[in-house]
Amino acid sequence: AAAEPPLRWEPRCRQQLRHLQDGAGIAARLPPRLEGRWVSTGCEVRPGPEFLTRSYLFYANRLFKAYQFYYWDPSCRDPSYSLVIKGKLRLRQASWITRGATEADYHLHKVGIVFHSQKAMQEVATWINQTSGEGCRGFLPPGRTWVPGALYELLSAKTERDCTAALGFAMHELSLVRVERHYQPLLQPQQSGSRLVEELYLGDIHTEWVERLHYRPTGYQRPMQNVVHHVHPCPACGIIYRADEHHPPILPLRAQLPMQLSGSWVSTHCEVRPAVLFLTRYFIFHGNNHTWEGYYYHYSDPLCKQPTFTIYASGHYTQGIPSSRVRGGTELAFKVTEARVTPMDQVTVMMLNSSEPGSCGLTSSWSTGVEQDITPTNGCLALGIKLPHTEYELFKTEQDTTDHSLLYVGERPTDGSSPDSPDKRPTSYQAPLIQCAGPPEEFSNYVSLKYLGKKDANGNEALKPLPVAFLLFIALLFLRWD
Repeated sequence: AAAEPPLRWEPRCRQQLRHLQDGAGIAARLPPRLEGRWVSTGCEVRPGPEFLTRSYLFYANRLFKAYQFYYWDPSCRDPSYSLVIKGKLRLRQASWITRGATEADYHLHKVGIVFHSQKAMQEVATWINQTSGEGCRGFLPPGRTWVPGALYELLSAKTERDCTAALGFAMHELSLVRVERHYQPLLQPQQSGSRLVEELYLGDIHTEWVERLHYRPTGYQRPMQNVVHHVHPCPACGIIYRADEHHPPILPLRAQLPMQLSGSWVSTHCEVRPAVLFLTRYFIFHGNNHTWEGYYYHYSDPLCKQPTFTIYASGHYTQGIPSSRVRGGTELAFKVTEARVTPMDQVTVMMLNSSEPGSCGLTSSWSTGVEQDITPTNGCLALGIKLPHTEYELFKTEQDTTDHSLLYVGERPTDGSSPDSPDKRPTSYQAPLIQCAGPPEEFSNYVSLKYLGKKDANGNEALKPLPVAFLLFIALLFLRWD
């Protein structure tokens, strides 16, 4: 393995990556316990875009009552309509596709809708009347006046009526479930100890609208938190907890931050992507010359403890412009011109060494813990990496409740492809990265980070970069399980 240059300006980044590699103190019970109420911790963005908050209540008898509150705006302050969803959920076996998750079956009993304006009522009625079958065409007669608080039935298991498809509505998110528990240190100086935090991960929403009604999740969306055991402070949690379909949550007004990319950003959790990718990310943006470096660390487990391969990528990016499609977002284009790969386990080494000659580095030359430049072969076909490569991205920055800067990068296409054309630009976001260092004083050609305790064949600690590749990893898992 190559020698590690000094990390002069990102000790917090290194510390955060080590924390994640150590499992971040997270425990996940199989099967999970769902009883109780779970709420969004802020305004969520779904592909489309759709802006919403959620509040789900699970009973001990497997029944559930879920609220979804939809908004016109990305701050979740201008409600459009609310859905109240009732049904039954049955947990099944551990997922054989998404490690660490539990599969579940659900059955919907009722779905009702409450409109919060005449505009929302007319818009939804138009969708339903235009796209639904005979049983829903007269859902709302033209010219019907909005009645505040009126509940209209969209779905009824008894009457076998279902008018939800026009809204792109499905509860397939309930078919993949994971609950994580960890402890948050108390923030007050005079206090010691920690408090329990429970997070509920439900299945991801397909990035293509037409696929949403059929897609069975293999990844997760932004987690909800238990109303009793949540991260403090959480101004949105109490507001969403107290809301119902007649009184949608109005979240606190937050200052709009300018896009400041310069500096270093790192994952806050072990992340899960569709097609079974477990990874952490680490980005460095150099604002003075609009260049960037990205480290993508791939793993085979949901706690990001068992490394499989890492990717280092670099290139340059364009000046951002405000998104006309996703309010609050910034559109950028990223050019990837260079990439290097380090296989971290024998399964990955075997896959890379069996790849077609000239398609991924030097033929049959891969070994565990040794990095190789894949730029001369224009990427790595086996990992789905093409060079040079341009991606059309969506970014936004926010501050969390403790004033840490967060960076949201556009969600990857669910089908594993790349946003390599403007029409494939994301309309929603991945899990946020947290800023761990300010702008670097000089361009660092390459910063490598160690897999702590992982040794190569020579007894040296092996290197560990992060991932910008997005598919075919499931093949590694199948190989591993076979």
